[in-house]
Amino acid sequence: MSQKAKTAITPTREENFPEWYQQVIKAADLAENSPVRGSMIIKPYGWAIWENMQGIFDGWLKDYGVQNASFPLLIPVSFLSKEAEHVEGFAKECAVVTHHRLEADPDGNGLRPAPAAELEEPYVVRPTSETIIGDAMARWIQSYRDLPLKLNQWCSVMRWEMRTRIFLRTSEFFWHEGHNAFEDHEGAKADCLHVLDLYEKFFTDVLAIDGFKGIKTEEERFPGANETYSFEVMMQDGKALQASTTHDLGTNFAKTFDIKYQTKDGGEALCHTTSWAFTTRMIGALIMMHGDDDGMIMPPRIAPQQVVILPVLKGENDEAIMAYCADIATQLKKKGIRAKVDARDMRTPDKMWDAIKKGIPLRVEVGGREMDEAQVTHVRRDLGRESKTTEALEEFVAGASGILDAIHDDMLTRVRSFRDENTHEGQTLADIEAFFKAGKTGLVKVPVSVLDDPGLEAVKKAYGLSARNMPFADNGQAVLIGKAY
Repeated sequence: MSQKAKTAITPTREENFPEWYQQVIKAADLAENSPVRGSMIIKPYGWAIWENMQGIFDGWLKDYGVQNASFPLLIPVSFLSKEAEHVEGFAKECAVVTHHRLEADPDGNGLRPAPAAELEEPYVVRPTSETIIGDAMARWIQSYRDLPLKLNQWCSVMRWEMRTRIFLRTSEFFWHEGHNAFEDHEGAKADCLHVLDLYEKFFTDVLAIDGFKGIKTEEERFPGANETYSFEVMMQDGKALQASTTHDLGTNFAKTFDIKYQTKDGGEALCHTTSWAFTTRMIGALIMMHGDDDGMIMPPRIAPQQVVILPVLKGENDEAIMAYCADIATQLKKKGIRAKVDARDMRTPDKMWDAIKKGIPLRVEVGGREMDEAQVTHVRRDLGRESKTTEALEEFVAGASGILDAIHDDMLTRVRSFRDENTHEGQTLADIEAFFKAGKTGLVKVPVSVLDDPGLEAVKKAYGLSARNMPFADNGQAVLIGKAY
């Protein structure tokens, strides 16, 4: 009987996918649970991924004419109360600030909110900022000349989640939130679709992730929106993850917050507003979409370190080998590649496994032989030892960017193949029920008429299903049904 191959991560994906996910986060040193219920501490390597996401996408937003701003963390409860559907959608998730001072508990139980310091009006820790930004827009917009107004902020928000999982669903998480105002519906809709296209480009060209662009069903629509568009992606366990959303808010928030402008003919009209976002859950998506049983596999264009150089030291010529490694890193950096020499006082195998678990795309191993012959030995993380190659340093430096591009392209190809192989066609509610009753993996695409079947809710409840979106590729005639994070 053959023995099972040893993996860096236990349990494996097949044995226990949720626990595998948690262990990859730990092994890659990405984040940890915090003392604050349901919140996370994002560690330097995890935060570096988010910084890269910000750095790339923020530039794209600025090219589109979006301006960054900052709005208060605390939102008056009265602001949320003005928009009935919006507050109903978030009411159960709100963290509320009611006092502005603490005092010693007279019973000796530490500190308590001071009864005399109760706020006249409570504040909500922002779950999203449509209301507070809408209030500002009403002051900033006077005429058609002020439109379009395109705003964005990078910040954290809080939603009091009951069941949390690092990156995927935490009480506090980080995101960017865009809030734009336009003269008419055409401008708002065009904005939603343009930003959705930017998301698709970001996911495919940077994160090596692909999925389904489409329209959310009425049930899944953002509270207070006329229409919600989403990009849905499929994880290795077949569950969907909502990667991003854009919302056409119509004039709903404009009516509530009096966001008006003077028209060209001297009249007055309500603005049409939009909002859109993606969050730190995309780091979780990177793990669940690309990872294997040895840890992360980082897409090269978002990786904090694209190349790690491991000196193989044996006590002879160690200084010369280290200098040779430093020169390799310098040459790669001149090519615009994020390269680093792992000079820690550790065993080389330990450094190797650290690089594997963190998913660093390209690992370079350099010993005395490579130095003497002006060569390098390199291994692709996505292919493993079978990709091990030794070549002249000059050739490697010249071709390193091409190797990283090939890694990205191959990762994206694998993702698309998995998505297509696990997207199944159905025609009726019975097809959906039979699929999930059999324990199969993936999403089922059925005609939108299934949404009107009176038995749908019972099937969704029985198998933990939801409608993900109605893909543009199907011209709104089909809907994806499946399990989701």
